[in-house]
Amino acid sequence: MAIEPVLEERAGCGRGARLAARLMRWFMRPLVAHLPWNPFTLRFAPLLDLAAGLMVPPRGTKVTKVKGLGCAAEWVRGRGVPAGSRQAILYFHGGGFVACGLRTHRRMIARISQAAGMPVLSVAYRMQPRVPIQTSIDDCVDAYRWLLRTHEPDDIVIAGDSAGGYLAFMAPLHALRDGLPRPAGIAALSPFTDLDIDVKIAHANAALDPFIPAPRMRDMVRTCFPDAEPTDPWLSPVHADLAGLPPTLIHAGSVEVLLADAELMAERLGAAGVPCTLQIWEGQAHVFQVFADLSREGLLAIAEIGAFARRATTAGARAA
Repeated sequence: MAIEPVLEERAGCGRGARLAARLMRWFMRPLVAHLPWNPFTLRFAPLLDLAAGLMVPPRGTKVTKVKGLGCAAEWVRGRGVPAGSRQAILYFHGGGFVACGLRTHRRMIARISQAAGMPVLSVAYRMQPRVPIQTSIDDCVDAYRWLLRTHEPDDIVIAGDSAGGYLAFMAPLHALRDGLPRPAGIAALSPFTDLDIDVKIAHANAALDPFIPAPRMRDMVRTCFPDAEPTDPWLSPVHADLAGLPPTLIHAGSVEVLLADAELMAERLGAAGVPCTLQIWEGQAHVFQVFADLSREGLLAIAEIGAFARRATTAGARAA
């Protein structure tokens, strides 16, 4: 039975968030718009994660490398989060399917862990163009299968941002097809969910987004989804059968172009009878939670993600 998604508009855009958006518009958007998107250039994309090694996680963070997966992964525990928790978050980083990794997202993930009071398994799935997109999805499904060895599905929330938000939907969909149980919840931050770039170019935010030039996303789709049909249900979340998915929280900034994807995904989840809350944060850019050091709204959003994870898991259900 179809249900209406819950829309929450979060007002307020502080000086730090405005500064971050201004810096992105001055420096990042021109770089993204003009940097050549070809196999030679993309060879250097992984260097971004190496450079992010300079980003120190918050004091008290514990990081433990994970072995036994086909890709790199690590446990991240925020300050005060005990080891051996029954609940866990499985997190997939963003980066346009070609960049970022464990280091770029470790600081934000540590904050999410602390807010939720549970450890986070951060997964560095293999990326394009070195492997096909199906390999990335398989890495994420395998990480979920691995986590199920030690955790009940009702104790697991799957989360991700941008390209990782795409995988936060695709991994459960493919896991369900493989006969695995559904997780307790999904938290998607500025998720990419629709392979149709024309919809994003036509959106009002195409002119407002301080980071992502919408036409550039055509190059991403051509590289990462070659020959794919935009309506393929096993590659496009908005066209999948979503009825088996768990309660979902979606975050999006009010000026980012991927608000189009967030709105459509929330609509499709509601049509499939999946409880979904879409929070639209005033004036915020793409994955603004990464800029929590500058933006108090980033910290508030991370607190919302933590609260959702607690509610979704069995511990949260018992405490309610």
